[in-house]
Order: sequence, then C-alpha cells, then structure tokens
Amino acid sequence: MPLRSFFPLLLLGLALACACGSPDTSENPASGAEPSPQTATFDGEYPIRVVTTTGMIADLAREIGGERVRVEALMGPGVDPHLYKASTDDVSRLRGADLILYNGLHLEGKMADVLERLSKRQPTFAVADQLPAEKLRTPPEFQGLHDPHVWFDVALWARVGGRVADLLAEFDPANAAEYAARAKEYLDRLNALDAWVRDRIATIPEPQRVMITAHDAFGYFGAAYDVEVMGIQGLSTESEAGVRRVNELVDLLVAREVKAVFIESSVSDKNIRALVEGSAARGHAVRIGGQLYSDAMGPAGSGADHYEGMIRHNVETIVGALR
Repeated sequence: MPLRSFFPLLLLGLALACACGSPDTSENPASGAEPSPQTATFDGEYPIRVVTTTGMIADLAREIGGERVRVEALMGPGVDPHLYKASTDDVSRLRGADLILYNGLHLEGKMADVLERLSKRQPTFAVADQLPAEKLRTPPEFQGLHDPHVWFDVALWARVGGRVADLLAEFDPANAAEYAARAKEYLDRLNALDAWVRDRIATIPEPQRVMITAHDAFGYFGAAYDVEVMGIQGLSTESEAGVRRVNELVDLLVAREVKAVFIESSVSDKNIRALVEGSAARGHAVRIGGQLYSDAMGPAGSGADHYEGMIRHNVETIVGALR
C-alpha cells in the first residue's frame, strides 16, 4: 500500500482507538460499578452537545431541544448516508458529544462499527430502530432488512420525533416538561404537513401517480400517499443498476406513457438520463421532472434545508411533473 494511502488509515485507526479502545472498567472490581452510557443523565453546562448523522435527525433535535441543545449533523447537503464513512474529524466530533443520535435500520452501514464502539462509552441511540415492526417496509430484495428511509412517511417520522423527545427528557430530566411541550407543538405541525401531502398528491390522477427515481428511497412515501414508486437501484446506493433493470423501466415508461422521471440530490443522475435516452429511442418523450431531496436535505437558503421544507419541495416537484 502506498504511504500516502496508509497514513489516513493510520490516523483513523488511532482516532478510533482513542474513542473506543479504553478498557471496560465496569468489569474491574477495584473500579466500582459505573452506570451504563445509555442511562446516563446530563450534569454539564447547557447547551447539550448533540451530534447526529443526518440533517433530518438534526432538524428534529433542534426543533424539540430548542435553546437547550447545540446540534451538529455529520452529513450535509448532497451526502449519501449509505456510502458515508466517518473521518478522523467526525470521530472527534462524536467523542465530544453529550448525546449521539443516528437513524439506524442500517442506513449508516459504513459507520456501524464506529457507532457501536462509541455506544459503549457515551449515550448513542438509533432513533428509528424502535419503530413498530409492522410499520416498517421489508422489501424482498433487501434480504430481510428493513427499509431505512422512514422520514418519507411524515406520520411515521413524527413517531421518530416522539422518540427524540423521550431521549432528551431521559437525558435531561430537569427539563422534560419543556421538551414535551416543544415536541407537541412540532408534532402538531408534522400532522398538518402529513394532511397537506395527502391533499396535494390527490390532485394527480391515479393512473399518473407513477414515480421513478434513481434509487428506492421513496417506498414509504409511495405506501403512505398512494403513489407507485420504483427506483433504478435498490434501497442502498451501493448496488449498481444493471442494463436489465434500466430496460424494464424503459418498457414501463413507454407502455404507461409516464411523463417524467426524477433525479436525486445525493445520487448520480447517470441512470436516470439513461431512462430518458432509452425512452426517446422508443419514440416516447420523458423529461426529467426535477430534483428530489432523498437521503439529505437541501443547502442553506434552498428552502429545503429543514425537514418541512424538504418535504414540501419534493411534493410540489412531484405534483408539478406528474399532474
């Protein structure tokens, strides 16, 4: 291995060793019993330092935590969480957190080892892992695992918001009532957003509610709001789309006279453009209906840089292209 490739790996290994390699003193009789990191309560100075993986979780923590939290998301606009690997700087930020919140359900697959090790020394929680199993999608192609893109069902994401409120209250019980009040206000807004999405999607005639995107991130959206959703790639962008899959979708676009397909902000548009070209070769004009925010929110100032704005942008883009 060239030295220039070796040194970044060495630095990451050293950071992980510092973050996660300390001996487990709870097994040492001389050290005395210590509380589990998952039951620790806050005894420091405000604001509470919360580090999240995705921007969607960060938005929940800010809305519910208010001025009592300082929230930082590791993954910014345009970042694909399926492929994201923690840098040495990320590990430092995670180590400095009072509370770590991540999605779970294997969304952050390449960070799993880091998060597992950190959970042994500080409060670290997968906020979507405790959703009821009957509410989770388990597509056969995902080999028995759940679809992690739960934020696209707004009502389901509101449940995740309730989980974040509970975690903040457990960690900082002195201010539990404040977190509960802020959560109620925010979750009421999400319930109104859910109703708005239903109303807007209902304006698309049913035969035209066919939504094709770069990867299968919108399955919860389709199930919740009666839209037929298909992705070129599977649930994870790690899988490469094959020629056979592209041809299948071109056949569908032509046969059903679908008007538009959609690119995603965090996924290459190469395969979507192949659909447009393949349809044109078959005599059917398909346009790119716009860019959707799937695994990451939009940049600052885009209007999609918070969860509600992200959902509204996506819905208006879908309705405008398919109606």
